[in-house]
Amino acid sequence: MILRGGAILLCSMSLTLVSAQAPDWQQRAEYVMDIDMDADKHQYAGVQTLVYYNNSPDVIDRVYYHLYFNAFQPGSMMDVRSRTISDPDKRVGDRISVLSDAEIGFIKVKSLKQDGKSVDFKEVGTILEVMLSKPIAPGTKTTFDMTWDAQVPLQIRRSGRDNSEGVEFSMTQWYPKMCQYDYRGWHANPYVGREFYGIWGDFDVTIHMDEKYMIGGTGEVQNPKAVGHGYAPGTGTPKKGKLTWKFKAPNVHDFAWAADPDFVHDVRECKSGLKLHFIYQDDAEIKENWEKFQPKVEQIFDIASRRFGTYPYPVYSVIQGGDGGMEYPMATLITGKRTYGSLLGVTAHEVMHSWYQMVLATNEALFGWMDEGFTSYASAEIMSEINGTADPRSVHEGAYRGYNYISQSDKEEALCTHSDHFSTNQAYSIAVYSKGEVFVDQLGYIIGDEALDKTLMAYFDKWKFKHPEPFDFIRVAEEESGLELDWYLEYWMNSIKTIDYSIGSVTGSGSKTSVTLLRNEEMPMPLDVRVTYLDGRSETYYIPLRIMRGLKKEGDMKVQADWPWTHPGYELTINSAADKIKSIEIDPSMRMADVKRDNNLIELQGEVDYFWKSE
Repeated sequence: MILRGGAILLCSMSLTLVSAQAPDWQQRAEYVMDIDMDADKHQYAGVQTLVYYNNSPDVIDRVYYHLYFNAFQPGSMMDVRSRTISDPDKRVGDRISVLSDAEIGFIKVKSLKQDGKSVDFKEVGTILEVMLSKPIAPGTKTTFDMTWDAQVPLQIRRSGRDNSEGVEFSMTQWYPKMCQYDYRGWHANPYVGREFYGIWGDFDVTIHMDEKYMIGGTGEVQNPKAVGHGYAPGTGTPKKGKLTWKFKAPNVHDFAWAADPDFVHDVRECKSGLKLHFIYQDDAEIKENWEKFQPKVEQIFDIASRRFGTYPYPVYSVIQGGDGGMEYPMATLITGKRTYGSLLGVTAHEVMHSWYQMVLATNEALFGWMDEGFTSYASAEIMSEINGTADPRSVHEGAYRGYNYISQSDKEEALCTHSDHFSTNQAYSIAVYSKGEVFVDQLGYIIGDEALDKTLMAYFDKWKFKHPEPFDFIRVAEEESGLELDWYLEYWMNSIKTIDYSIGSVTGSGSKTSVTLLRNEEMPMPLDVRVTYLDGRSETYYIPLRIMRGLKKEGDMKVQADWPWTHPGYELTINSAADKIKSIEIDPSMRMADVKRDNNLIELQGEVDYFWKSE
């Protein structure tokens, strides 16, 4: 174990290298829930029938449920974590610690039966521990029947009532949810405000709520004529009391919804057949932007399906609510009082989570970067296409800057750190978002853009609905590129070693020029070296890394002898006299995450502009 600044640099091999491929089996759950809301009290009573399929080879003698709302109580793990971490999320801070009894959240399980027989259970913070009346054998199923009471907390983080924009109910992480069991065992992580991991299943959800409320959520409304509210305009039956809303959502791993009496509902029928729902408050301040960006959301789905895989569901809802932007199956909750650009940008990001979390569904607690990083990469690419970004080097520039900052500080922690256990929120955010995004873009530098595009499409098609892990992705990249890439994943994920290449000496000898290239930091990379001549010509010399066992196929490059990673230096011979060369530059595409770019370019004649410099 190597330490720097108190951070663990090399992660346990048992954490990340157990399996080169996720197992073929997946657990499955079928939820039927009936919810009776008391909106005035911000409380509800729930009835849940859960059919649980044990598709594993293991005998299961206990199960666990998430009770997320219990996090919103003074003294909870989320409360203490938020008050003791050195850089607390400003949305949380000490807000949980001062909640009154009427403002806290809770889920109180009243009864739980397995196949008709009562079972013993214990509430431990945000986890319900259940000892089964009979073990669940491999290849069998069992049925759990539960009743519970709940109170919706004052909106603080993702979930809750009365958010900052006045939306009454943001119902996310709101029901007793079976924890995930996979080949690693149970994942009963206490909720401290970070990431999620869920079982594939079908949801059949009935909600009884005061008739003045409009509801939007995961899946499709099954009784549109009964509820009206834009699902079947003008056909709702006016009455006092409650409306019954029926939703169904097949093959998802969560269910979210939101409700407000001021919601309006727009529907956009896309050319692809996808039906987009836009649910937001009837507020003149935001209405223009919410109507204006709807065609662009269709464009986001069109681009994403063309580049990253076909969206597999029939609907998607963009709903005002929550505390920023948060993704759920077939829906996102976002704050709505935004500029047009912000509204479009955050929606693009949340929509792309439908690919990298809602369909691929990696374990975000262990591999948050496989969701946030890939999502950030894809949404940046989509926004670049929509906006017509002129210089492709600028598309992911923000991610490289973020990574460069954290890698040169004493705060960086390896990507394989468990999401809940990063020492700071900053280290977590830059790791999973920025370093994760750089991982994807830099892979394009290593294998070529065409191979990267094929890899991302093949990855989605091969691993959708299967909970892939890092080596599952990198194997797809190897298959599409023909290169060996385990070294790249291991360096980038399991360590915080950095990249720094530089140009040492340049020596002319007749019609040839010798260039000494230096590797100054520990992480090895292949190199693209561009030589620009005084007559305006340029050519690229390509130096593959020996452990890649092959060459990337990109452009017209002069392939050189490979560079063994053990060697700190390399001699490159240019077939030109030195007095004809204007400049020599390592990685002109700016896709290599070199932490010190100022030594990547040498000017022999004239002046050369840098696109980007280290701060």
